[in-house]
Amino acid sequence: MAEFVLKRVQCDADCTIGELSIGGRFISFTVEDPVREVPGQPVESWKIRGQTAIPVGRYKIERTFSPRFQVTMPLLLDVPGFTGVRIHAGNTAADTDGCILPGLERREKGVGQSQLAYREILKWLDSIDQQGLEAWITITNEVTAEQ
Repeated sequence: MAEFVLKRVQCDADCTIGELSIGGRFISFTVEDPVREVPGQPVESWKIRGQTAIPVGRYKIERTFSPRFQVTMPLLLDVPGFTGVRIHAGNTAADTDGCILPGLERREKGVGQSQLAYREILKWLDSIDQQGLEAWITITNEVTAEQ
């Protein structure tokens, strides 16, 4: 098993910035939609469709065909209240509907060099697959969301 860790470090009203690592090694920054999660409350009570970061937790990653993007991409499985959560390139929360967008540059409200960061994640997933291991991601909030 190989474990990615996404530590959310900036939770604003319009975006969430994180740091993605594996085995303690930094891979990229990330941008997501705003965190709206209310611990202990059902997802339906706080989720705004297409504008909400997924709940903290641990999720298996599999590469599957994306009908939207017409290519095989990483998919997070069994995310409560969400479907089709992928890791893909993009620069701001406007580029995502709940997915995780990597970038090599951290910006105030997003990330830069997303395609390069995305390709790096794919290389890690290739290596994990070649070793016959499962890929997982653990997502944590290191800071609380601004209200």
